[in-house]
Amino acid sequence: MKKALFISLITLISFNFANAQNIVGSWRGNLKFQNVEMRIVFNISLKDSIYTVTMDSPDQGVKGIPLESVIFTNNMSVKIVHSPLMMEYNGIYMGDKIIGTFSQAGISAPLELTSAPEMGPKRPQEPKGPFPYNQEEVLIINKIDSIVLSGTFTSPKDGGKHKAVVLISGSGPQNRDSEIMGHKIFHVIADYLTRNGIAVLRVDDRGVGESGGSFANSTSLDFARDVKSAVEYLKGRDDVAEIGLIGHSEGGAIAPMVASDCSDVSFIVLMAAPGVTGREIIITQSEHIYAASGMAPEQIGKVMEVNRAMLELVKPDKDVEIIEKELYDLMKNLTGNSVNDQEIKRQIAQVTTPWMRYFLNHDPGEVLTKVKCPVLAINGTKDLQVASKTNLDAIYLALTGEKRDNNNSVTRYNKSVTVVEFEGLNHLFQKCETGLPMEYAKIEETINPEVLIAISNWIEGLQR
Repeated sequence: MKKALFISLITLISFNFANAQNIVGSWRGNLKFQNVEMRIVFNISLKDSIYTVTMDSPDQGVKGIPLESVIFTNNMSVKIVHSPLMMEYNGIYMGDKIIGTFSQAGISAPLELTSAPEMGPKRPQEPKGPFPYNQEEVLIINKIDSIVLSGTFTSPKDGGKHKAVVLISGSGPQNRDSEIMGHKIFHVIADYLTRNGIAVLRVDDRGVGESGGSFANSTSLDFARDVKSAVEYLKGRDDVAEIGLIGHSEGGAIAPMVASDCSDVSFIVLMAAPGVTGREIIITQSEHIYAASGMAPEQIGKVMEVNRAMLELVKPDKDVEIIEKELYDLMKNLTGNSVNDQEIKRQIAQVTTPWMRYFLNHDPGEVLTKVKCPVLAINGTKDLQVASKTNLDAIYLALTGEKRDNNNSVTRYNKSVTVVEFEGLNHLFQKCETGLPMEYAKIEETINPEVLIAISNWIEGLQR
């Protein structure tokens, strides 16, 4: 799903200072506020006598965000400002460090920056070669959209036919490893499953890595066509028996879309998948993340009032220009002059993209009722992005519920559904403390071994 950001990050920087050659480089520090701790990095560079700076937020998986303005004075004070988001950093340059304060929207916290290099995060589960299985670079053709996708296919070396799965990534542009904050989630899953006799196809999203096409204006429907193309590719291989899908987050909404429309899909695994509408997902996600971050209940109430009112206006059958005008009028009315026009327009742009409009109004339950193949649905109790119990319950009910027609005859839905909730795991299926997205990068574990075992055992246990 879309990552909730503590800070909304930012636009481009030119510097007005002299004698600042020694400030070129990366300056990093830990921003602590209430229950949240996150790393902030300012990257300062010099080209053609012009200084520029970008900002990284490693714990949010955000890099290279251009900032608005920086002032570096002769008395060595540093001021970084981004007025549209009411963000400001004020510090004193002291050679190997800058001591200062980070402020946004009236909230301030100390932020000391250092130029010392940071050691890369430990990722003990990341697979390292040589591998005891076949690994092949492949091309997948989406004939409908005239797109060529690039991926990696791994398979056991015994030369037989094996069950095979297509891995489907969550929201946002992702490479074939579903790399998030240094964690190569799909590489870890593919490695484990292939070592245990299951072939795996993982693919760069359209417009990402070596895949063609455009990601920016695509929706889940477009991504579903890419997955169908991957299934078609596997059907043509002599070493593939049954074909399954494993979808994480938004990928867990796409998998049922493909399975309900493709008899060649024999099973699906839904990892932290939505069972309710995207509108409900985002509202609940925001509330849970704000609360876990230490925001006061009354403050959460005010923010959620704005969020709910905004999202309610984003309807699929309404012209986007009308939505934009209604959103602008609503936000001006609710926020008065506390938020400037530039920030209002930025937020409107975020909720009116084709992807967001589709996601907000898509109901996974309607699709799940049409899925007849075996399903494994899993989540962690500390998932703050896709609330575990709410969504697992909705998925189970949609898959297994009963329907009566006008003659009062009963239709039972899917009879092969397994639901597992893992205690203490977050949205990425890591053992965690808070479940906050800012915590993902700090955790060494990429995916809990119990999850890998559960997925592998369930797939191997399916009868042919």
